[in-house]
Amino acid sequence: MISLDWTLGLQFLNFIILLVVLNKLLYRPLLKVMAERRETISGGHARAKDLEADIDDKMQRYQQQLSDAKGQANSERNELKKAAGVEEAAILSEANGKATTRLQAIKSQVADEADAASKTLKSEAEALAQQIATKILGRDLA
Repeated sequence: MISLDWTLGLQFLNFIILLVVLNKLLYRPLLKVMAERRETISGGHARAKDLEADIDDKMQRYQQQLSDAKGQANSERNELKKAAGVEEAAILSEANGKATTRLQAIKSQVADEADAASKTLKSEAEALAQQIATKILGRDLA
């Protein structure tokens, strides 16, 4: 059985002294280390959140710049297509003009050659007809 005498008080005093000593040597340093770890971890989380927010901001700016660059490229491409279309029309118009001029020159040359050939054939036909008539009639036509 438990007896209530002066040893109980001594045990209680021993327990209090042990609590004070353990508190100073073990619990306070342990709580201090745990608090520092908690602060380090929460600081790391805060830095990670800041970095994540910074990364998100940079990604949004990058996406915006990329979108702007694509829009500008499309705009420049459309302008170049329009300029190329205008230049193509000018080149085709010039080529058509040259082709028309050349065709007219060829037609004129062919017409001149046809007239010359016609005149030559008429004169030769008259001479040939006179020769045929002379042979058939057996005498000269005067």
